[in-house]
Amino acid sequence: MHPIERLRYVARASGAPQSALVQETATALSSFGSDPQALVTACRRIVWRQPSSGPLVWFCARVLTAGDASAEIWEAAGAMQADGTAAELGHALPDGATVTVLGWPDDIGEALPRRGDVEVLAVDTQGEASGFVSRLWRCDVEATDVPQAGLGAAVASSTVLLLESPAVGPEEFLAVSGSRAAAAVARHAGVPVWLVAGVGRLLPGRMWDGLRSRVEPDEPWDADDEIVPLDLVDHVVGPRGVETVADALQQVDCPVAPELFKGDVF
Repeated sequence: MHPIERLRYVARASGAPQSALVQETATALSSFGSDPQALVTACRRIVWRQPSSGPLVWFCARVLTAGDASAEIWEAAGAMQADGTAAELGHALPDGATVTVLGWPDDIGEALPRRGDVEVLAVDTQGEASGFVSRLWRCDVEATDVPQAGLGAAVASSTVLLLESPAVGPEEFLAVSGSRAAAAVARHAGVPVWLVAGVGRLLPGRMWDGLRSRVEPDEPWDADDEIVPLDLVDHVVGPRGVETVADALQQVDCPVAPELFKGDVF
């Protein structure tokens, strides 16, 4: 596939897992490594077309700030591919836990089949829960498709609420709509909230602000995703395992590349 066609493919693949988006982007950008101007334009185009993807911001920022862009493309892609967040989550869940999840989360969905002793309450926020539950059933995981109206009851009866984010800033994170309400119920009910945020999801303030400005809708009640305060989260689960929010934020490894958010790219 021609590099430009690959860029268009990445731009269209909004429902693809974050790791897959990064791998496709690496392949697409590998032809631009020796042309700095074309590389900047290509990175800006990818980030513009996938505005909610923290890993693509992280990946493109690393490539644009590296001394050797060609080498960094594959080093960053390798780091994403080696992300151990799902394994860490599967190991950390309490024995016999009842967990509530929203929608169809990628890393959480990979982690849960590793633990046959958990019960999953999957809240249907965007019509995806039934498919997610069917997948868990095929892996012999006990799971229930919960209508959105049952979100509060599901969270209150859980051992832990698992939320997954494609992008986390210093004080907020992006998550599927309904996450803020779920986290608020969990806080009131004394249910711990774990935020699952793998490689490339934690962004420094300037990069978070650039992403946030593109994803915040004019009418948030109609949006697929929402901004949630980090103070509703008890722990962050990433490739280093379960950490406090403060400790996780100390591990931000995304460089600042403001050129990613300069102007519009179509």
